[in-house]
Amino acid sequence: MKTPVDIWAELGARLSSFGQDAASREVIARACQKNDWFEPEEIVDAVRSIREEFLSRDKIERWLACYERPATLPSRTVLVVMAGNIPLVGFFDLLCVVTAGHRCLVKMSSKDAVLMSFVIDQLKKIEPGVPVAVYDGATPFDAAIATGSDNANRYFRSLYAGVRTLLRGNRHSVAVLNGRETSGQLEALSDDIFSYSGLGCRNVSLIFVPRGISLRFASRRMNPKYLNNYRQRKALREMCGDPFFDLGFALLIRQSEFSQALSEVSVVEYDDLSQVVAWLRKHDAELQCVVSNCIDHSRRVPLGRSQQPTLSDYPDAVDVMEFLYGL
Repeated sequence: MKTPVDIWAELGARLSSFGQDAASREVIARACQKNDWFEPEEIVDAVRSIREEFLSRDKIERWLACYERPATLPSRTVLVVMAGNIPLVGFFDLLCVVTAGHRCLVKMSSKDAVLMSFVIDQLKKIEPGVPVAVYDGATPFDAAIATGSDNANRYFRSLYAGVRTLLRGNRHSVAVLNGRETSGQLEALSDDIFSYSGLGCRNVSLIFVPRGISLRFASRRMNPKYLNNYRQRKALREMCGDPFFDLGFALLIRQSEFSQALSEVSVVEYDDLSQVVAWLRKHDAELQCVVSNCIDHSRRVPLGRSQQPTLSDYPDAVDVMEFLYGL
């Protein structure tokens, strides 16, 4: 049987032409038909990011070199309950489970079932014995990794009370600017905010800017469902007399709370970066990543890179491999 590293490297090679051949374009079309929040070009971007960051043999080997795998690690069955807000968002957990030497039961989201089924099919073609199966609702398991809302987390905690769990709830991402960013860097930040219609926990929903700095973003094409949300939020704020700055496709709101609407981005002015550092420390448990070129943070990523996580950018800052090696 092929090693996990060999399997991932071969999957990366198979995905190198994703979006260019007729078969993958048909998969993309079906995925968009199943979930009309998905956009073809963003599916291609998601697959490209997975291939470049997760499926490079060199990157995987360097990542695994940071761990000492237990000599007598028993093989466990791990249920992975996947979200479906962005394309293949659950792939990383699948990769971790198999790489750690366990069997992965995939409970995929109906919103992302087309793409995840395609990937599992590719894995079976690469290695028929790969320990991955779609969960049938009855197969017993030893541990569970589940991603969802805070409400879903409470349900998962009760549902999987008898096994080891790694549960993820709501998280938000912020950007910190110093006012000296170039137009190219702001364009990159626009991707951090608006890619995947802002649905991901790595999408920036709150921006810190020096007092007196005005933000502007170039117009971009957005998903029709997103634009409906934008028009509704704009009409509501106009009716209520709430202040906002209209980008033509999104609303900038002066507030220190995380935005609760896809088409609204919170903007917070600061006088000194120490104020931002204190805010980040206070809200650490709510943060997924901090997008910035001007501040140090354990989960900092450069502008334009929030949607290209590396193997060590663990969701919610919880090391998945440590969890799996501890089973």
